[in-house]
Amino acid sequence: MTPETMAAIHSAAFTDSRAWDAKEISGLLQSRLVFFVSVDAGFALGRAVADECELLTVAVHPDARRRGFGLLLLEKYEAEASARGAATSFLEVAEDKAAALALYERCGYEIYGTRPGYYTRTDGQQIAACLLKKALN
Repeated sequence: MTPETMAAIHSAAFTDSRAWDAKEISGLLQSRLVFFVSVDAGFALGRAVADECELLTVAVHPDARRRGFGLLLLEKYEAEASARGAATSFLEVAEDKAAALALYERCGYEIYGTRPGYYTRTDGQQIAACLLKKALN
């Protein structure tokens, strides 16, 4: 999957906030610490450092939602994070993304804090980020 394809999926998936462009994604992928996993309809980007991994983004094209691709991407991300030596996974998700929060909590992630006003929607609304973590081992 190319950075251009990833950017197109990210743009379609995140219509209420600024999507990442191909240049940003390509820049991230230049780091040896950053990796991606993918399926035809989406991708996940992660960054592994020492024994921790951060899920940077997960994007599934809207036409393919509610078919298990988010779960599959999360499982593939966690497997790669573990293979890179991560014992704990961290992520942030907007508090108004109920489906994403439900998926993460169903997969064993726990909320450990929030960041008020972390996300800015295209309409200017400020949304808090929920901070989640999970032990991978």
